Order: sequence, then structure tokens, then C-alpha cells
Amino acid sequence: MNNAYLLIGGNLGDRLGNLKNATKEIELHCGKILSSSAIYETAAWGFTEQPPFFNQAIQVETALSASELMQQLLTIELSLGRERLLPLGPRSIDMDIIYFNSEIIQSEIVTIPHPRMEQRNFVLIPLNEIAPNYIHPVLNLPTSTLLKQCKDESHVYKKTII
Repeated sequence: MNNAYLLIGGNLGDRLGNLKNATKEIELHCGKILSSSAIYETAAWGFTEQPPFFNQAIQVETALSASELMQQLLTIELSLGRERLLPLGPRSIDMDIIYFNSEIIQSEIVTIPHPRMEQRNFVLIPLNEIAPNYIHPVLNLPTSTLLKQCKDESHVYKKTII
């Protein structure tokens, strides 16, 4: 079995409902969710003139390869109404593979570890909650150290979900 860390998020429509639906679909089509972070609200990164995001990190045990997992995540995104109109633009749901085992992968469909993840608080803060000691396979540093070294000054707010 393979161990994958994902970041799921979205900033359009029912953000919380979209995350819940995404996790249900991941369990149905990708593998077992072993752990999940709290849900965090963050301002958009890159193209900032858009609504804030809800983001969550999840750990998945899967029999799929990294490419198969990414293809399945893209299929789930489409089934949940994802439209790719602008790079870094608003979206109902977005699912990225941050880590896959300790592998370094560069293919047409996926790059792992996720590019620039170490520069983004909205990735590191939820990931640190569930995998503080996970070692980045390129930088050879744990998530907790990457978070301490991150120069991203954007605010990430833990949401209280009732």
C-alpha cells in the first residue's frame, strides 16, 4: 500500500460541503483516509482577487500509483463541479498530492513533492497538524521545520466547524 498526503480546498459555493463531498469520494475511489487536519480558511494565493479558501490536509492509504491517484482526483474534481477557467483562479474544489510515500516524481500529470509547497503556509499549517515529522524527500527536512522556515506571511485561520 502507498501513503499519500493530499491538500484539498476550494473557495466557491458551499466550501465546507465541497470538502466533505471530496473526502467521501476519496474514500470511495482512492483509499482509506488515515488522518485529516482541521479545516483552515486562507486568503487566495497568487491571484488574490477572489474569495478565501477552505483547506484541509488528509493522509490516504491507497493501492493506486501516484499517477493513478492524481487521475482519480482530477475525475473527482470534475464530478464535484470543478471548472479550470484560470490558473490559480477560483474553484469549487482543488485536490493536490503533496507527498506520495517518499518518492520524487515528475510526470505530465503530477509533480511530487508538490512544487513550492514549502513556500505556502496554507499547505504547511494543515500538513504540520497531521505530519509534523514527515521528511520532504528533496529538502530532507520535516514539515515542522519547513513551517518554521517559511517566509509566507499570509494568515491561516483554523475554523471551528460545528
